[in-house]
Amino acid sequence: MASHRKSRTPGPRVAGIRTPALATAALTSVALLSQTANAAPTDDDKPSLEEVERKVDDLYRQAESATEKYNAAKERTAKQRKRVDTLLDDVAKRTQRLNEAREELGSFAAAQYRTGAGIPDTATFLLADSPQDVFDQRQLMDRMTGRQKEAVDDYVTQQSETMRTRQEATKSLETLTESQGDLKTAKATVQRKLTDARELMAKLTAEEKARLAAIEKEKRKEAARKAAELARQQQAQREAAQQDSGAGTQDTSGSGSSGSSGSSASTTAPPADASYATKAEKALAFARAQIGKPYVWGATGPDSYDCSGLTQGAWKSAGVTLPRTTYDQVDAGTTVPVSQAQPGDLVFFYDDVTHVGIYIGNGKMIHAPKPGTYVREESIFYDGESSIHSVVRPA
Repeated sequence: MASHRKSRTPGPRVAGIRTPALATAALTSVALLSQTANAAPTDDDKPSLEEVERKVDDLYRQAESATEKYNAAKERTAKQRKRVDTLLDDVAKRTQRLNEAREELGSFAAAQYRTGAGIPDTATFLLADSPQDVFDQRQLMDRMTGRQKEAVDDYVTQQSETMRTRQEATKSLETLTESQGDLKTAKATVQRKLTDARELMAKLTAEEKARLAAIEKEKRKEAARKAAELARQQQAQREAAQQDSGAGTQDTSGSGSSGSSGSSASTTAPPADASYATKAEKALAFARAQIGKPYVWGATGPDSYDCSGLTQGAWKSAGVTLPRTTYDQVDAGTTVPVSQAQPGDLVFFYDDVTHVGIYIGNGKMIHAPKPGTYVREESIFYDGESSIHSVVRPA
């Protein structure tokens, strides 16, 4: 028997839900979740000022590392270019000598043809005007044969040397091309890192920049405190050395420049002598004269410097040749403890040795910090004590 109940029209069905109201609610929830997922990040998602500062500092360090790689590639390229030019000049000279040897061989061949050197002895005797002519001709050919052998030997030698030099020049050209590629890559890396850092800084609000400046100020205060602490420690070492020596002669040679001091009584560091102090004074005088000049990556003066360009120029003024990069400068002297640093010593930073300054005494140095800054005097603890890699005495 059929049912007398009125049939109902099926409503919309969503995920097994037949009720229209529930279906509508479910769809609304899905839409809201979708909007939330696609919404722009809120202020809570924005990196903190401290994170931005760390990121910017890290980018600048990466840029400085790339700068040192650029400096190394540039130096290799210059040396390789000089080597290639020398080899090409040598190839040209050897080719000229080879041509001269070839011409000499040609003259011998022509002489043989004219004198009939290739004719059998019997025919030569029969064709000669007299026996004396045969004798004279043979003596001449004997002498020519000796000279001809020398000419052949010289030709073979010149040919072999020319081929060898050409091969060496070809390899040097390939190396030069590779060095130029490294140079281009390093330059692009520096520019990219600096651009990233500038973009991060540009996104900061005026208030955030002010807060960042306050953070930097606190860091400088702490760095100055650490420098003063080191200065007191070094002063105590000098006083102890004076008491032990009874005359204080050791302090005289380590007085440094402009009252700065950093000599040591410890046997772990090489003793300061008058020669080193004199050279250090010249190096420091040069460095002080550069204060206020801009940092420019890859620059070696006279209008701008990067960090290793400044230290290289400073010690060059004192008659000491340092390598171009921080990676090589760190090995160009004797390593001493930070507590025994003396004016003129080089202070290196970070595990990858990508920054350097020249110590002036009392826990301070002169250095070219980073892009956007100028050569200045600053505490060696400017980026924290842990950032100091080593101290090296270059002369």
